[in-house]
Amino acid sequence: REFGKRALDVAISVLAIVVLAPVFTVVWIAIRLDSPGPAVFRQRRIGRDEKPFNCFKFRTLRHKADENVHREAIRRVWAKEPLSDDPDAPYKLTDDPRVTRVGRLLRRTSLDELPQLLNVLRGEMSIVGPRPAIPYELEYFRDWHHKRHIVKPGITGICQVRGRGRLRPEVMLEMDVEYAMNWTLWTDLKLIALTFPAVLRGRGAR
Repeated sequence: REFGKRALDVAISVLAIVVLAPVFTVVWIAIRLDSPGPAVFRQRRIGRDEKPFNCFKFRTLRHKADENVHREAIRRVWAKEPLSDDPDAPYKLTDDPRVTRVGRLLRRTSLDELPQLLNVLRGEMSIVGPRPAIPYELEYFRDWHHKRHIVKPGITGICQVRGRGRLRPEVMLEMDVEYAMNWTLWTDLKLIALTFPAVLRGRGAR
């Protein structure tokens, strides 16, 4: 089962990188023209067995933006405070002033996640799995929430298909643990197929 998942990861990531190479180029140019700073940035995330790794993303925030804004948002979400009045994304910072013009488009279309295909090739992530947590998010985890880390984090997953920014964090973690404990290759294939209409709908993506 593990071999099959890895083979699927490598096949999809290689194919996607080749096919989407023009998209990578256009996005890279758009980011550089829109605001100062690198087009791709690395962020420390938590991987399988809680080992940290550098996660790649297209930059959607202004260069050297204050990270404490997101840390405070996480605290508010766990205190059950909605972050916006958008019914499709109550737990997302929809009016974050740090987000660039191009960054808003990238977030809405999930194109900012494309560089994580490189993380998949490196074996740090999978195509399907729980989204990789930022280290300070683990401060709010209960003991059983850590079971989500028995699998590699993914670019897409059950939460991205079922709700994204409309889900409370405890609900997302419950779904992540459910996936980690019960995943199959068939489940992964279904979630990959369901990701495309979820991205096109854009609900919960901000």
